Amino acid sequence: MATRTDAPTRREQILKEAARLFAERGFHGVGVDEIGAAVGISGPGLYRHFAGKDAMLAELLVGISGRLLTGAKRRIAEADGSAGGARGVGGAGRAAGGARAGGGPVGGAAGGGAVVGGAVVGGSRVEGLGGRRDSGAVLDSLIEGHIDFALDDRPLITLHDRELDRLRDSDRKLVRQLQRQYVELWVEVLREVYPALAEPAARSAVHSVFGLLNSTPHLGRPGSLPGRAATAELLHRMARGAFAAAGE
Repeated sequence: MATRTDAPTRREQILKEAARLFAERGFHGVGVDEIGAAVGISGPGLYRHFAGKDAMLAELLVGISGRLLTGAKRRIAEADGSAGGARGVGGAGRAAGGARAGGGPVGGAAGGGAVVGGAVVGGSRVEGLGGRRDSGAVLDSLIEGHIDFALDDRPLITLHDRELDRLRDSDRKLVRQLQRQYVELWVEVLREVYPALAEPAARSAVHSVFGLLNSTPHLGRPGSLPGRAATAELLHRMARGAFAAAGE
């Protein structure tokens, strides 16, 4: 997630505290008054921003699904732009429709490969309209973006696991739709890096890596972990290693 320099809005403050409290105590274990107290306003004052707790939960879960998808599209578009082309993302990009900021590959290996255990794995280049997209670097950027989410928004992972079924059917379906589109972006990039990997296997590998990265709520309290940068690097190496194993 890109670092923001502007102060969060009141609405964003409410959502952040609601996510934290819902994750700690459960949706039904938190009252509107408690959320209000956490942001310094009266419980009834929250109704100027949200219709109630259900609306907060929906915005949290739909919102993060949308931001992950938008961020992945942005990273891919940036890679295409740096390759000098206006290339789309193939079938998955068209299915997703429409369009967080990217970082460099781990280890800086040639061809977009990452250094895992001293070996260079998973690098390929795909032709764009005006250049060649480094698919290994795109994959690294996608991993980096998801790690940002997994480290910085751990309460939302807990919320998704526990409370998704509390959403209205329409909101839950929207979450699933956004998530499917997000997965398909990863599948297409992964298959560019490992062309021999069949689509079902690639999809299973992506879901498995999401399970790995989304385990952060179970890693212990933040103070018990290594520094953020070291944790992010470890998660990145493990994700790349898992994809390399799937692509063998």
